[in-house]
Amino acid sequence: MTATYHAFDTPIGALRLVGGEDSIIRIELPNRAAESPDPAWTDSRGALPAALGEAKRQLREYFAGERQDFDLPLSLHGTAFQRRVWTELRRIPFGETISYGELAARIGKPTASRAVGAANGRNPLPVVVPCHRVIGSDGRLTGFGGGLPTKQALLDLERRVAGRQLVLTPVLSSRATS
Repeated sequence: MTATYHAFDTPIGALRLVGGEDSIIRIELPNRAAESPDPAWTDSRGALPAALGEAKRQLREYFAGERQDFDLPLSLHGTAFQRRVWTELRRIPFGETISYGELAARIGKPTASRAVGAANGRNPLPVVVPCHRVIGSDGRLTGFGGGLPTKQALLDLERRVAGRQLVLTPVLSSRATS
């Protein structure tokens, strides 16, 4: 597959999407998107390949608070362990966080929290594969390729959107008023 890239602005800074007609292979966060792209990639300059166009649309919806789940054709290349971690990341609900230890336990490797952290660090599709939802066991933000301020911004966005979507049911008194 010939890889095409496209950079666009988001509330956390410029993201660079990489992929083609059929799938997305990489999302680079602002710190990486500011660097020169891989010379093997082609600049989109014009019409985007289908998968990149769809990814851009869905990411814009996410940042606008209109999307909580992504439905994109992804091409995830990594070890079997990394792919297990990345699959489990996609199961963490929008607006919630878990620890590296909990993620390790969820994949059946309860003593592998450091390996889980390493797999998170190699996640080629941040935001869509939400590695930002994994935090330290003490509740602190740790490790994120886009930097901790970006991780915090993503978590804040999700919590704000998730909180806004709570439906409050009024409590009706069972006592009759006279």
